[in-house]
Amino acid sequence: MRIALVSMPWQALEMPSLQVGLLHALVARERPSDEVAEYHGWLRWAEFLLEHSDGELTPTEYMTVADDQVFDGFGDWVFSGSLYDDDQWGTEQLTAYAARTGSSIDSLLRMRPHAARFIAEAAREVLATDPDVVGMTTTFLQNVPSLALAREIKRLRPEVVTVLGGSNCDSVMGHALHRNHPFLDHVVRGEAEKTFPALLAHIERGTAPADVPGVCWWDGGTSRANREARGTVPIGLLPSPDFDAWQESFDSSPVAEFVEPKLVVEGARGCWWGEKHHCTFCGLNGSLMEFRSKNGEQLWSEIERLVQRHKLLDVITVDNIISMDYFRDFLPRAADSGWDLRIHYEVKSNLSQEQIALLGRARVTHVQPGIESLNSRVLGLMDKGVTGARNVRTMRECENHALTCVWNYLYGFPGERDEDYTEIIDQMPALRHLQPPGGATRIALERFSPHFTNPALGFTERRPADIYQHVYQLPREELEDLVYLFDAPATGIQGELERRLAEEIDRWTEAYPSSRLLLEPAADGGAPGDGGEEGDLLVHDEREGWPRRTHRLTHWRAAGFRELEHGRTLPALHRRLAEAGYEVPLDTLTAWGSELLAHGLVFKDGDTLLALPTRAVPVRAPDLGTAFPAALPTPEEVA
Repeated sequence: MRIALVSMPWQALEMPSLQVGLLHALVARERPSDEVAEYHGWLRWAEFLLEHSDGELTPTEYMTVADDQVFDGFGDWVFSGSLYDDDQWGTEQLTAYAARTGSSIDSLLRMRPHAARFIAEAAREVLATDPDVVGMTTTFLQNVPSLALAREIKRLRPEVVTVLGGSNCDSVMGHALHRNHPFLDHVVRGEAEKTFPALLAHIERGTAPADVPGVCWWDGGTSRANREARGTVPIGLLPSPDFDAWQESFDSSPVAEFVEPKLVVEGARGCWWGEKHHCTFCGLNGSLMEFRSKNGEQLWSEIERLVQRHKLLDVITVDNIISMDYFRDFLPRAADSGWDLRIHYEVKSNLSQEQIALLGRARVTHVQPGIESLNSRVLGLMDKGVTGARNVRTMRECENHALTCVWNYLYGFPGERDEDYTEIIDQMPALRHLQPPGGATRIALERFSPHFTNPALGFTERRPADIYQHVYQLPREELEDLVYLFDAPATGIQGELERRLAEEIDRWTEAYPSSRLLLEPAADGGAPGDGGEEGDLLVHDEREGWPRRTHRLTHWRAAGFRELEHGRTLPALHRRLAEAGYEVPLDTLTAWGSELLAHGLVFKDGDTLLALPTRAVPVRAPDLGTAFPAALPTPEEVA
């Protein structure tokens, strides 16, 4: 058979489609006689906009929709007119939504007139490969573009079999997509490594796939949804992705001059933390929470092959959380390779200082640690399993090792209190030398999250999110099954405090590029204390909004400050100093802690004090305020 694999907008422009790359390799392995073609719809759409707008709608406008407007449904709206044969469909609803949210929709209004022509051209290009089957993958904003394409393909050539799969098809969402769109012959729910080859065998034979787990299919005029697979796909069945066709398309594309290409790999699926403590707001793993990971040598071999084949050093991992085994096998291998890689990883924010240092040595230059909040009580409401002080320590260590640390400050959790935020907002000026959050965001109610599955957690009323009013022409009862995001009455902080949080984060973001708080040993050494072996410390304060000065810490204060780098309560600090030979009264320590807090040299989390100065300062991009790896300090310099 001839199979066309398709990924439509709004995938990130700089990367190949991992889903298409995996399916291409899978078909080549399981059905070697089949012919596989790829259609890179996300890349072609960006090219189409650039050409047909005379250069006004650039990849920058594309990436704004793809990266920044995922939770507004804007990308789907651009193509909904094509799906419903009405250029004005949903425009009134979109305009009202934009007015309520203060969103800019100018570029969307300029994009939409091109959508129908693009869909027609895309269908012709796909059909030019003479496929028997067109398989499409959908995640986030890819639903409506994929539906519009499938509809046009069936109009032009009804005998072609259309198949839709991906995370947007998980569980009841997949059945709702199928039964409401008869031009979809099949929808695959769940992982495809076993399902897709079995479905292709039925299509080739012309038989009903009634025995293929997770597949939706038509039984006459009735949409059937097979029971989903009981277990997950073993990680060993995952092939190494094939990105050759993407590389050829990207290299010849006018879009290439606008973006830096990156490779994308998958080392693990699921979430080992979520298996034990599912973060209350997170629905990303859907029905596939079980954690599985490749061994480190296998992952390194895959990256090595892809890097050598495509001559690209930027590597994005799509794992929801790093496997802790990789600190033993994969990361040391990457560190020892000598390759000048730039790797992105999602990690848990309670990593040790040694683990963060290893990430830096392994050229993991970009981490998403899921910090989400700096208040321990709110983190408890999330079931994050980490404290505010530990999150701040992670931010400090990322700064020490030149890791770009991406995170958002989330709020709106049932049970949170005003004081959970005021005590953090008051301390934010002391954090201006650390990487700020991307913004303050009220949590969304996501399908599959504990907030969704357990209304007793606080969201007892819910409805499909308003964004879908300008996306789908479907009744509410169908949207209840089809959509991923829901609206509910706001909980937690609101109004003035919500505004204060956002404003303080804005000030933090503006101040970060020029703020420093650096800790180093005194050049003259100072005098070691009675029981200590190390000398004085200097703290150079160059943070925006603080007096420029250098603090000198001597004797027991230097020893105590080194202890506070780990985060200590005052009684614990008192014991540690006594063990080191320093007899300091507890009330003296208490007064000193208050002094440190007044100078913004420590972060206070309940009874815990954490030292804030960094021991290194990375190179920063002044316009973005992000850290990029320079030459890392040697262990001697850090010590």
